[in-house]
Amino acid sequence: MELIHPIFKWLHIVAGITWIGLLYFFNWINGHVVATMDADSKQKVVPELMPRTLYWFRWGAAYTWVTGVVLLLVVFYHGGLTFDDPDIGFGTSAYVMMAVTFLAVFAYDELYKSPLASNVQVITIVSFVLIAGVVFLMKEWAGFGYRSFNIHLGTLFGTNMAFNVWFRIWPAQQKIITAIKNGEAPDGDLAALAGLRSKHNTYMSVPLIWTMINQHTTDLAGGKFGITSSLNWLVLMAVVALGWHIVWQLYKKSGTIKGF
Repeated sequence: MELIHPIFKWLHIVAGITWIGLLYFFNWINGHVVATMDADSKQKVVPELMPRTLYWFRWGAAYTWVTGVVLLLVVFYHGGLTFDDPDIGFGTSAYVMMAVTFLAVFAYDELYKSPLASNVQVITIVSFVLIAGVVFLMKEWAGFGYRSFNIHLGTLFGTNMAFNVWFRIWPAQQKIITAIKNGEAPDGDLAALAGLRSKHNTYMSVPLIWTMINQHTTDLAGGKFGITSSLNWLVLMAVVALGWHIVWQLYKKSGTIKGF
């Protein structure tokens, strides 16, 4: 068991770098470059470039998620880090929030198919409030400790992101690439779906990375900087908001960078 932790953390980091690095390439570089190409250039470049990058992208996502789940089981569930109070133990509330961690992806998917998704400001606020509610329940109802509710939110985001890659982005991109290869115009709805879910993944990725370093942020768990332990869940929500703002700024910046 002692070796599982470092080996899977190493694999988790390598796979995560592969996945998230390509995610940022797609969102902040590739899209802008492809937009400068004429139809003939796209027909030549896209069918060669995209299948190769999407191979590493989707398998990076898969291995990141699998190794992350193993680490959750080993470090938190088996390692006793789920609760700050060892007397709490796993009860109904804990099992419910563990289930929410892995099943919230279906609520997320339906939410972004609903009419609410047409209004970016409204859906962003709704999403933030729902996330805050989940984190609050993890802490106050299930009794998860600071590191635990951080990593469970990270797992929730990671599950959403991996789902997007395998069940929304990759199927859509297969059809888009095939259309371009055949000299046809890609389905606009498919392009919009792939682009939107890729953008969602980018926004979730920055707060997710924060949750992955929870071992190094325990000074924010309470008792320092005027933060009380009862309000430490708000620190995580502040990081989510800040992470989303950082990504928004990086999207703006990416549109201003030009080639030679």
